Amino acid sequence: MFAQCGLTATWCMSIGVRKDGTGCCGMKQEWRLEIRDCVFIVGPTAAGKSEVGVALAELVGGEIISLDSMAVYRGMDIGTAKPTQEQRQRVPHHLIDVVDPWEEYSVAKYLADAAQCLQQIRERGKVPVFVGGTPLYLKAVLRGLFEGPEADWEFRHQWRLLAEANPPGFLHAELTKVDPVSASKLHPHDWRRLIRALEVYHKTGRPLSEWQSQFEKPCSEAMGRAIVLDWPRDILYRRIDARVDAMFDRGLVAEVERILSSGKGFGRTASQALGYREVLAYLSGAMSLEETITAVKTRTHQFAKRQLTWFRHLEECYFLSVDKPFYPTGIAQQIALDLHLTPLS
Repeated sequence: MFAQCGLTATWCMSIGVRKDGTGCCGMKQEWRLEIRDCVFIVGPTAAGKSEVGVALAELVGGEIISLDSMAVYRGMDIGTAKPTQEQRQRVPHHLIDVVDPWEEYSVAKYLADAAQCLQQIRERGKVPVFVGGTPLYLKAVLRGLFEGPEADWEFRHQWRLLAEANPPGFLHAELTKVDPVSASKLHPHDWRRLIRALEVYHKTGRPLSEWQSQFEKPCSEAMGRAIVLDWPRDILYRRIDARVDAMFDRGLVAEVERILSSGKGFGRTASQALGYREVLAYLSGAMSLEETITAVKTRTHQFAKRQLTWFRHLEECYFLSVDKPFYPTGIAQQIALDLHLTPLS
């Protein structure tokens, strides 16, 4: 029923790209992971992914690769709900605590790091199990990524000045002229993405939508192997609320203060992480602690809803209904059976 999927990494070069990954106009590589024998345990926040992932890895002799864009940051432990030390002792985990909060970490860097992990896991004869809830990372692993030309900050500055000097909708109108497909997907106020799409067109002579089209096709090898843990919405929201309360009880505010006290603080990406963004606002005096906790719960509900929407648009995903009582081992056994994975003797 399920096609086998396996894992090594290959770098697919686009037209005009040299083997070092750059070419005319500063073009970078198109990144693809060659996947075999891999399994993906995904879902919204607080769905129990870590528990099921660890149980499955133990059952089939696997190692876990984190599929969480915020778990890469060292010291951001409580708010990202990283796997516990006990879970990490039971099963090897990869791509957790990779960079400091003030550093940036891209999807392309994640794919490069994941490629190395996959090679090492296969050499050990283990089953790679991706576990996490970042839809963009999942899509990039399954379908690849067009990284595009390197950033031209002068170009971006000039277009931002033009946007400020012209009526609202100027950037959207300009992009519509050269890349109507991308323009139709972007909000007129999303200056950052609008300028990036214009940048790609001006640097490559081809619309961004044309570059990205090849990554919209499902990965036939992975059909049904991305398992989404799908809870009834009301129960999921209660699990989220309980997790948020536990995060603050465990010292989320103190964790944020420790990172700030380092003198380097949070980078642009890390500062937007759910929970951390709100605590930073609280520490600045923008809201009370009670308001902060409520805001984190509300925004996490919204985030979970967006995660599920993303997963529904990925044909590789299979939604597995879960409910109370929650038995991670039983769920892992069912997944292994459905995917024809051989349990350890």
